[in-house]
Amino acid sequence: MAKIPMTTPLVEMDGDEMTRIIWKMIKDILITPYVDLKSKYYDLGLENRNATNDQVTIDSAEATKKYGVAVKCATITPNAARMTEYDLKEMWKSPNGTIRAILDGTVFRSPIIVKGITPYIPTWKKPITIARHAYGDVYKNTEMVVKGGSKAELLVTNADGTTEKSLIHDFKGDGVIQGMHNLDSSIGSFARACFNYALDLKQDIWFATKDTISKKYDHTFKDIFQEIFDNEYKEKFEEAGIEYFYTLIDDAVARVVRSEGGYIWACKNYDGDVMSDMIATAFGSLAMMTSVLVSPDGIYEYEAAHGTVQRHYYKHLKGEETSTNSVATLFAWTGALKKRGELDGISDLCDFADKLEKATITTIEEGVMTGDLYLLSTLENKKKVNTEEFLLAVNERLKAIL
Repeated sequence: MAKIPMTTPLVEMDGDEMTRIIWKMIKDILITPYVDLKSKYYDLGLENRNATNDQVTIDSAEATKKYGVAVKCATITPNAARMTEYDLKEMWKSPNGTIRAILDGTVFRSPIIVKGITPYIPTWKKPITIARHAYGDVYKNTEMVVKGGSKAELLVTNADGTTEKSLIHDFKGDGVIQGMHNLDSSIGSFARACFNYALDLKQDIWFATKDTISKKYDHTFKDIFQEIFDNEYKEKFEEAGIEYFYTLIDDAVARVVRSEGGYIWACKNYDGDVMSDMIATAFGSLAMMTSVLVSPDGIYEYEAAHGTVQRHYYKHLKGEETSTNSVATLFAWTGALKKRGELDGISDLCDFADKLEKATITTIEEGVMTGDLYLLSTLENKKKVNTEEFLLAVNERLKAIL
């Protein structure tokens, strides 16, 4: 069969370690044999980020704004150990944090459900989608180590030159401080993205923060959400037969555990980071989670919502066999190709992406899976395969579907 043509490139952001190996396998086995792939390639591997002083990350985000759709491999956010391992110039910030700050918007993460893998929460029957704000908070923080005897103050210089100060703490002993910020405009974009997504899925949406403790920061989120909902979305939600409500995050956690799923849970940036991992793990695996960043301008960035699988990468370097789950990375590619097809009016590209997802699910449900799912699956006739064998098995079923 002739390869499916593309008209507009998508932005391709390569990554690190085992997911970088998988990235190439997916392209070679499941994408380029079928699609005349057009992409603007950016190497976000840690070595290249270090060599370019992280400019490559900024460039990739700007390219995403230009072309509208991106697909991103998992990347390393360096810690002290990585500084030595990669001989880094500095401890570069999270690439995801940098990209999200430039694009603005909301990350939507949802579990991929397959037959044979039962959620750890027995009441969960439907996917739970986490809507994670993609700007600010600890990901854009400023922090300092403070010596005893210091006094830390929050200082704001107003546009007219006047200042406002608030005491943070009088340090009798050593400690640390952290400054966070957010923007009303970004919170508003977050709210609208959540409400629009809820209308698209026709699902209820919850929003949860800790406004009883954070009476200005978190309360601002709560107020902006409510104002936008009341003024712009209330009637639309009533017509769609869906609900929006706000609750404290403590209460939200209790509600989630007792629920059957089938709704969107909106969280601030850090809360969404943690809760999406919790949801993914409780449904089965971090490698069975879709993730897409949607900006208020209609820009889309698809990614795998897990790390670079460092342990498997070290085994791979020794020539040892690995059985690494590639589903989240694969679904990042299908999501990006599908959206590119939708925006460019290429139905064949959308159809191909749908069939590739179906072939992937079918492979697992027929008992062929990587080691992480093999340990979880209740299927009787199941077979553990290595990283490449799984993708080849998906390709067999894809050929049959096509």
